[in-house]
Amino acid sequence: MVKEAEGVFLGQRLMQYRANPKLLDSRFLLYTFLSPALQHQFGSHEGSGSVVSHIRVGDCFKFKLSLPPIGTQREIASTLGALDDRITLLRETNATLEAIAQALFKSWFVDFDPVRAKMAGRAPEGMDEATVALFPDALEETELGLVPKGWLAAKLGATIEQFGGVIQTGPFGSQLHASDYVERGTPVAMPKDLDQRRISEASVARVADEHVQRLAKHQLKAGDILFSRRGDVERHALITPVEQGWLCGTGCLLVRPGATWRWPTFLSMHLDTPAAKAWLVQHAVGATMPNLNTGILSSVPMLLPSIELMDRFEGVVAEFEKKRSENFAMMGTLAAMRDELLPRLISGQLRLREAQAQAQLEPHLP
Repeated sequence: MVKEAEGVFLGQRLMQYRANPKLLDSRFLLYTFLSPALQHQFGSHEGSGSVVSHIRVGDCFKFKLSLPPIGTQREIASTLGALDDRITLLRETNATLEAIAQALFKSWFVDFDPVRAKMAGRAPEGMDEATVALFPDALEETELGLVPKGWLAAKLGATIEQFGGVIQTGPFGSQLHASDYVERGTPVAMPKDLDQRRISEASVARVADEHVQRLAKHQLKAGDILFSRRGDVERHALITPVEQGWLCGTGCLLVRPGATWRWPTFLSMHLDTPAAKAWLVQHAVGATMPNLNTGILSSVPMLLPSIELMDRFEGVVAEFEKKRSENFAMMGTLAAMRDELLPRLISGQLRLREAQAQAQLEPHLP
């Protein structure tokens, strides 16, 4: 049990396994539960309830697992855990990079700190003279409230339309069936894959090439923004060159700013502000689950500074965004490696030293 879980009570619809550390390593047990063999056993004992499917307590004693010596268990858990630890570190690094970029966006385009500093006769902190000159020295009242003088109040749809952009709905369920998905193929980004303004490849679905050609209208381009169409409607992801050619999945809305729009990070962060998220939730339709459509998304209010200032912001955060994208790609690679090694290690089909070599880890065994 991890330290963070100490003192936490077990809730309803949960079951706890407590391993005897002399016989069974708890992290090895976790990875065993995640292996295809145990997942299959879970499915075979799954019963259907009135609301949700479930597994009976008595059946939990029937699961069979391969149990190597405790030392080997720990080595397997350590090898797989090292990959998960790398993923965790990359995720934490990305959170830090995102926090820095978000703080800058908030200072410039939400709190208007440089404008207020100039109004007070102060020089904005941490900013060169060329950048300072891009900010006005006064605020004015608009339909969006008090904003920097000269900045434009606009709507998302009308703004991107000026740059040749479009907002469209992803493919419907009738266009993509469960039988269309394959183990290897072109990724299809779904709402569940939207994570920290990026696409998480950890559990992304895939389709064969013939479906990509059929759904070419829904292929993603760098600079696109993918929104969840229902449920967590405020969630979105900015598409990077890594996801170029992937497919927009069902349950998503695609915002394509247009070939001449060159401020993807500005737009993504604008749509990620608390005000924009609250607006989306407030205007979403649906009695039981919030839903977006192209009309609602097109009507999202925007505040546009000068082109020169958007250029400057995009240049400042470019390195942060590039590093975050690289980290997300590495996280996907590590997750795929872990998922490939896990069943082979748990079943004994792959030797530890071979797995450690594949994962580029230093072996723990003498």
